[in-house]
Amino acid sequence: MNFKLNIETFKLNMILILIFLSAQLLFARIQTPANFRIYNYEKHFDLMWDENSEANLVGYRIYKKSADQFVYYKTVGKGQNYYWESFQSVSDTFYFKILAFDNQGNQSPLSDSVMATPNFNMSDDDFLDMVQRATFRYFYHFAHPNCGLARERNTSGDVVTIGGSGFGVMALIAGVERNFISRENGAKHLLKMLNFLTSSAQRFHGAYPHWLNGWTGQVVPFSQYDDGGDIVETSFLLQGLLTARQYFNRNDSIEIEIRNKINQIWNTVEFSWYRRSPYSQHLYWHWSPNYGWVMNLKLMGWSETMICYILGIASPYYSIPASTYYQGWASSSTYYNVRITYGYKLYVGENLGGPLFFTHYSFLGFDPRNKKDSFCNYFIHNRNQTLVNRAYCINNPKRFTGYDSLNWGITASDNPWGYSAHEPLMNDNGTIAPTAALSSMPYTPEESKATLKHFYRRYFNQLWGTYGFKDAFNLSQNWFANSYLAIDQGPIIIMIENYRTGLLWNLFMSNPEIQTALDSIGFVPDSTQTSVENYQPDYSDFLSLINYPNPFNQQTEIEFEINYTSNVKISVFDLLGREIEVLIDQSFKPGKYNLNWTPSNNLASSIYFLVAQTPAKRIFHKVVLIK
Repeated sequence: MNFKLNIETFKLNMILILIFLSAQLLFARIQTPANFRIYNYEKHFDLMWDENSEANLVGYRIYKKSADQFVYYKTVGKGQNYYWESFQSVSDTFYFKILAFDNQGNQSPLSDSVMATPNFNMSDDDFLDMVQRATFRYFYHFAHPNCGLARERNTSGDVVTIGGSGFGVMALIAGVERNFISRENGAKHLLKMLNFLTSSAQRFHGAYPHWLNGWTGQVVPFSQYDDGGDIVETSFLLQGLLTARQYFNRNDSIEIEIRNKINQIWNTVEFSWYRRSPYSQHLYWHWSPNYGWVMNLKLMGWSETMICYILGIASPYYSIPASTYYQGWASSSTYYNVRITYGYKLYVGENLGGPLFFTHYSFLGFDPRNKKDSFCNYFIHNRNQTLVNRAYCINNPKRFTGYDSLNWGITASDNPWGYSAHEPLMNDNGTIAPTAALSSMPYTPEESKATLKHFYRRYFNQLWGTYGFKDAFNLSQNWFANSYLAIDQGPIIIMIENYRTGLLWNLFMSNPEIQTALDSIGFVPDSTQTSVENYQPDYSDFLSLINYPNPFNQQTEIEFEINYTSNVKISVFDLLGREIEVLIDQSFKPGKYNLNWTPSNNLASSIYFLVAQTPAKRIFHKVVLIK
């Protein structure tokens, strides 16, 4: 009896063990990556798949067909759900499969196969998808592993950037909307960023520094005295966070926590502190716990800092007066400065408008369409500044290699000698940055798309990489950057999305605080036609005036252009308004003309003004003589 009982017990135990082992094997089984797909382009292809969720996942193995069988080809780590590769020939055709594997040596079955072959029938949407898909990787896959914030550049290691992370938040939204990642994974990534920003990152009267260490949250000084709060970078971050607050609007625990943490940050940025005094009409860029206000940099336009005043006026607990917009931001004597340059009317700023990032950074969330302040409709101004930038490159007064109707776009970027805020004429060294034209997509869609295709087709091998177009190139120096910068990549994916759907504009503008702030500033609806299709420049009274070099020493070349027959007088005036020399005073037919000015020996180093005058028009141009 006991013997039979023991046998039965043994059988039962064995059955239980087998059931347990079967359950363990079932639990350990790793799933084949879902939705394995391919995107074929003219020069390269992207493989993509949905991210696996197994806790012990190590990565993915890609198999490539050779002869009649699939053989191992590449391994991709678990943090990456893409692989890209260039085509070497127009006749290339490859087949791929993929599997996932874990840290126990288990691997999934292979997926179905996909075919890679060059696609020479790409639509405009295909090109835009291609650029957005690649650029998104910088902010999601290349984000700092601990905090999820955007690295300053692809070589900056653990240094993360606050403003670039604000751009990254908006890129994350575009990526979710484009199904580059799931909404769940996008929300988790954003919450990771917010947890770091609210628990680890240093703040100074609510403002974050320009740079942080991605592990510790401690400030990384941007310069000797810039080791504290940066209200401009913080504003770029807030522009992204307020956009995300409107997008992640579901009532699940993660999205509720996202909104709560965004409110926690937004409600505690002390814009009023960054006025420096309660009597100041200006915001100040920096404050340091060690050096105070020593940097003493007022935020004044025309520049990238308009958004700081809009957010400061909108702030729920630390607001600044609406009067600061006109008496601070727009207080410069050169702010409202209407002129026609290359046939396009510019309303604010100096020279040829400045770097193109002036038209991007404050307008990633703030929608400039169909509204105006006391000066202008900023969509129209931004469009025209972009067209002036392009026209300047076509004109190419400094005769740099490669500038033309497709190779254009001058803005802040890396260059062969370092980094600079490039702008037409005044700080132009032959460097073109893809972010300039591509981030201008809402303003100049046809011109920007043509340039996108040109960059891809002409310079693919030198200019394209894992995160899309690299930062810049200079054909005069035969130089192409290997770098990616968060503040240059971010506007590309964001402004392409704003061109396509208006998504980020619509989300940011739906924040009730923003409309209240705009009303208090005095923005009003504007029905001025803002269509970018078939826009023609106004040449009816076109007169332009530039010189090179500037500053200069012994001689400078002056170029002027007129579009109608008229008498033209060009004179030189000093800072006291005295006319010191008349260079020409005669009639000219429509065209472009050049003359040289060699100042007399007794003329001192100083700032002078060239004044070109016709019976209908008068324009000024600042020149600097250095002896």
